[in-house]
Amino acid sequence: MAIIIGTGSKGQTALQLSQRILSDFESLGNLSGASLEELSKIDGVGLAKAAKVLASLELGKRLVLALPFKRMVISTPEDVVDLLMPEMRYLDKEHFKALILNTQNEILRIVDISIGSLNSSIVHPRELFKTAIKHSGSALIVVHNHPSGDASPSSEDIALTKRLVKSGEILGIDVLDHIILGDGRFTSFKERGLL
Repeated sequence: MAIIIGTGSKGQTALQLSQRILSDFESLGNLSGASLEELSKIDGVGLAKAAKVLASLELGKRLVLALPFKRMVISTPEDVVDLLMPEMRYLDKEHFKALILNTQNEILRIVDISIGSLNSSIVHPRELFKTAIKHSGSALIVVHNHPSGDASPSSEDIALTKRLVKSGEILGIDVLDHIILGDGRFTSFKERGLL
C-alpha cells in the first residue's frame, strides 16, 4: 500500500500512513468497502491518495474474477465459495448471482441477477432463466450473500430455491445448488438436503 500511496504526509512516511490506514479499517476487506470520502478523511490521505488506494483494490478484485474464466470446472460448493467469497463477503447489500454452467459443469458466465437491500433480494425465475438461456447454459448454481455475516438460510431463501428448481425442471436447466455466503462461512443447499 505504501507503494500505491507513494508519499507520506507531514510527520509520517508512506509506510506509516499505510499502516495507519490498515489499522483504522482493520482489514483489506473493510478497506475495499470504504467510500472515497471515508478514506480521504484520514489525516494525510486526501482525495488523490484515497482514489489510488480504492482503484488498486478494485483492480485486484477484477483480476481475481477475471482469472477463473479459463473454463473453470465446478465440482464442489467449495469451488464456488473460493471463487466468490473474496468479492461477496463484505458487500453491504444482498447480491444474487448465477454461475451458468455447460454440460461438463464448466463456468460459461457469472452474472449478477439482482441487488437487494440489507436483508433481502428480489429474484424472479424469469430473469434468472432468461440469462441462462441467452448464454446456452445447461445448469445453474445460484449464490447470494447475507451482509449480516450469518450464512443460515431464511424461510424466504428456501421458498425461492424451491421455485427456481421447479422452474428449471420445466425448462430443462438444472439448479445444482444454492449457496449462501456469510463472512467466511457458507451454506450449500445441496449439502444440507434442501434442494
